[in-house]
This record gives sequence, structure tokens and C-alpha cells, in this order.
Amino acid sequence: MNAVLHDTTTGDHAVSPDEFRAAMRRLTGGVSVITAGRGAEISGMTVSSVSSLSADPPTLIVSVNRSASALALMKSYGFFGVSILTSDQLHIAERFAGKDGLKGADRFATSRWITRISGVPLLADALAAVDCKVEETIERHSHAIVIGRVLDVRVSTRLAALGYWNGQYVAIDRDEDAIRLAEVSLPRRKTSCG
Repeated sequence: MNAVLHDTTTGDHAVSPDEFRAAMRRLTGGVSVITAGRGAEISGMTVSSVSSLSADPPTLIVSVNRSASALALMKSYGFFGVSILTSDQLHIAERFAGKDGLKGADRFATSRWITRISGVPLLADALAAVDCKVEETIERHSHAIVIGRVLDVRVSTRLAALGYWNGQYVAIDRDEDAIRLAEVSLPRRKTSCG
């Protein structure tokens, strides 16, 4: 039988935001663009905080900074989109993270977008695009947890994803990574001549 030990000491040590960020950087996350609004009143942001909540009914959660313009639009319109990025969409991740200084609808200018049931923009060539209805918003500290009921899903045939790990973007490609793993883990065969 395995024993579970519980450390019940709380002490006076408080985890600093920097310590917490350092720990969370070790968690690899998929990179997505969250979009909200309609027409000219649209906004979006890059996140690595999308997670499945339930398959039945299909529901997901996303964590959004309470000061983000997209959160106000999510609350106002009651819908949002999740575009899961491919490994070659780093430029889109950086644009929606604010690297080039663009805001609001200007961030959408150089990519192709579609709409589905909700009317929220979804990236046309995303790895997967998920159209959601806001089911509940829970505000805690600096962020809001938004629970979204999935209305529609589009899935690409591509499998190479963009990830975020240890403070940087990384490409995750099953075929390419499998080849690299095989190169370092399989013993080389000796060949005989003659």
C-alpha cells in the first residue's frame, strides 16, 4: 500500500509572482488566439490558457486578463472564438500578443478570417477553430475564467502545432519530432562488408 504524506506546515512563506511564473513556464501550453466581437468592433489576444472542460457537452475554459479589451467584448456579445495556431503561425501569435503595437481590428488585417454560428472571427487556416458561447465568467484576482459552450468546430488536416514553453515559442510536429527521437534513441546497426 502506498502512503500519501501531507505537509501541513504553512509557515510564513508566501510564493512570489516571480516564483510562480518560473514554475508555470515549465508547463508547455498550446498557443491560441482568442477573438471576440463582431464587425469593426473586434479584438483578440494570444493565450496559452485554453483547456477542455467537458466533452459532453463540449465545453472549454480560457483564462483572460481582466484588463483585456477582448474580455469586455466577450461579456457584451456573449461569444468568443479560439483559433489554435499551427507551428508556422508565430507571426500571428506575436501580432495578437501586441509585439508590433497593433490593437483591436488592426491585428486582423493581414490574415484570412471566417465566421461561423456566433459571427466571431476565426482564423481560416488555424490548426483548429472553435466557436463558443459564453456560459459563465468567473473573475478572480487579475484574470477571469471564461467557460465556453462549443457551438462549432473546424479541424485542419495539419498536425504541427505552436507551443509555448519556458518563455519562448516552440514548434511541435509529431512527424518531425518522431524522426528526431528515433535518431537519438535507436541503436545504430553494424553493417558488415563482404
